[in-house]
Amino acid sequence: MKHKKIILLFGPTASGKSQLALDIAKKLNGEIINSDSMQIYREIKVLSARPQNTKDIKHHLYGFISVKKNFSVGIWHKLVVKKINKIRKKGKIAIVVGGTGLYFKVLIDGLSEIPKVPIIDINLDLSKRLHIRKSYSLNNPEIFKGISVHDTQRFYRAISVYEHTGIPLWKWYKKKKKKKYFKSNDFIKIYLNPSKLELENRIKKRFKEMLKKQAILEAKNFRKLNVDSTLSSNSIIGLKEISEFLDKKITMEELNYSKKS
Repeated sequence: MKHKKIILLFGPTASGKSQLALDIAKKLNGEIINSDSMQIYREIKVLSARPQNTKDIKHHLYGFISVKKNFSVGIWHKLVVKKINKIRKKGKIAIVVGGTGLYFKVLIDGLSEIPKVPIIDINLDLSKRLHIRKSYSLNNPEIFKGISVHDTQRFYRAISVYEHTGIPLWKWYKKKKKKKYFKSNDFIKIYLNPSKLELENRIKKRFKEMLKKQAILEAKNFRKLNVDSTLSSNSIIGLKEISEFLDKKITMEELNYSKKS
């Protein structure tokens, strides 16, 4: 049986991906799979802009994991491959939607088979992480290549991979031997790219709507969970700004017009 194409729909925040995915799914008998690293979290529905209209069309890999759990692109890769294959076996179109570039990259190019290494379970402040980076970089300047010291999860992973394999993380990603499940011509790629001004206006409007839909309560509940600061769920857009408002560092007016909103 000839497999149907896999549609990859990607673009920046508020570019209209979710609605377009829904329209395509209805028109072509498809099912939607999440490829946004923040929409996977169960407790963050409003701030992650998780799709609301999911009754008529099946949606997969949305809100299925706790913000307190560690999650990686490798785990997502395994899950998404299974979902795509199940959808195609039913003779339907798989529509992968999101804004996380690394997820799309591993789906298209495959994932390097990095040996399993222990997860570093420590929580150091920025100054100490900077000191660690400087110390490691004396012997191998490229150990943190392409990794920000602010990206705590990947920062610690780079250390663990290097300690246990002697090879920097980026070199593992460059290796030719990769787990690749699909061919390049299996995909149809659609990229949404509104103008910068239009995008900024959409983001501001969306954030204001989020504040009306209990985004502040969502952020309060997140704080109560005491999530490990090294986990990527802390990077959900809006959490930092709302936390500043809750701590009375900014006013509601400043929150409404915060730069990152």
